[in-house]
Amino acid sequence: MALRLVEFSIADNPPSRLDKALSRDVPDDAALSRSRLARLIAEGAVSVDGSVVTDTRAPVAEGAAIAITVQEAEDSHIAPEPIPLTIVHEDDDLLVVDKPVGMVVHPAPGSPSGTLVNALLHHFGGDLSGVGGVRRPGIVHRIDKDTSGLLVVAKSDAAHHGLAAQFARHTVERYYRAFCYGIPDAGDARLRGVRGVGFEPGNILRITSQLARHRTDRQRQAVVFQGGRHAVTRARVVDTFGTPPCLAEVECWLETGRTHQIRVHLAHAGHALIGDPVYGGRRKVPARALSKAGQAAVQQFPRQALHAAVLGFHHPVTGDALRFESLLPDDMVALRDDLALSHD
Repeated sequence: MALRLVEFSIADNPPSRLDKALSRDVPDDAALSRSRLARLIAEGAVSVDGSVVTDTRAPVAEGAAIAITVQEAEDSHIAPEPIPLTIVHEDDDLLVVDKPVGMVVHPAPGSPSGTLVNALLHHFGGDLSGVGGVRRPGIVHRIDKDTSGLLVVAKSDAAHHGLAAQFARHTVERYYRAFCYGIPDAGDARLRGVRGVGFEPGNILRITSQLARHRTDRQRQAVVFQGGRHAVTRARVVDTFGTPPCLAEVECWLETGRTHQIRVHLAHAGHALIGDPVYGGRRKVPARALSKAGQAAVQQFPRQALHAAVLGFHHPVTGDALRFESLLPDDMVALRDDLALSHD
């Protein structure tokens, strides 16, 4: 078992807790995130002025000598799999991938293989720094199995820590394209009665609530206004379909990033996504509003019509501003084309 020793001193005016002080003052080249530092403290791998401290909340004085014994990264228990990937950017610290529909991001009891992580481990071929003490990709955000689009993945602890901090500060740019029932509009009297729903200048829909697990269905999220986690979604109409208009293509962007956020928020506003099997149901549109092709496209669309189209952030190591775009996947392009026939 290979070990390395990280030594440094606490600088002036340290935070009140040991874990926060270590996170502030640990050398950047040690590539230790705050979460990993907390684990190392609990494991007895941190000494302060020669004495082991296992309480993350312990006080620490400026000038204190810190020594951290770090076990070098171990191989992950997840098996590499030769699954093709669409990689839009890669460097020494991170990778941006365009995830296809149907791929789960991380192995779970119902999806032990065939995931993005399995594919990434094969792609890296062992050329991967330790994330959290294990040689694995650093997943800092996720999109649902049946949502397509862009994801950034850390290749090192330093990149993982830097990216996670940007997501926590809500500074990452994330735009989605979606197709929904109805037309979100500030003039809709119905929406004025929906709690948490409002409009900003430019007819931008803004939905603000807490999100929590559904009380009876643990696979669903629910809008709540006490407890849960704060969530803000904005959306604007890009195009409308039907005569009279009854469906919309919308651009959504996230201030926060919660599980199923866009799907559950738009459903709460009465604008569920086409094809969403959890929150959308199989809603009907007026028979004469769409062409036969449009009606069939809506009824037969096999997944939530949602695509992570834009991802922008600052490189966690170089500081460079990065921004990536992904075109709509073929199934959503076909849906849009069939809906547009309704105007003919």
